[in-house]
Amino acid sequence: MARDARTHAKDRMILRVQCYAGRKADERPVRFELGGTEYVVEELVDQWYGPEATFFKVRADDGNLYILRRHDAGDEWTLESFRRLK
Repeated sequence: MARDARTHAKDRMILRVQCYAGRKADERPVRFELGGTEYVVEELVDQWYGPEATFFKVRADDGNLYILRRHDAGDEWTLESFRRLK
C-alpha cells in the first residue's frame, strides 16, 4: 500500500484497500490505507449494494467505524463516512 489517500473530485478520500478473495475476487476489505496510515478491519458490521457501488461498514483496529465504497466502474475505493467511537 504505497499510495497515500488523496482527495477525490467530489471531496471523497480515495483509499488503497486490500481485500479478502473467497468465492469471488475482492469479496470484502481486510485492510485499508488512509492518510498514510494503515488500518486493519476487525469487523465487517454491514454491507449493502447500490446501483453502481458496494458499501462496507467496518470497524477498524483503531476502534472507529468507517463506511467504505467500492465503485464498480474502475474498481475505485472511497471513504464515505467516518465515526469516532472513542
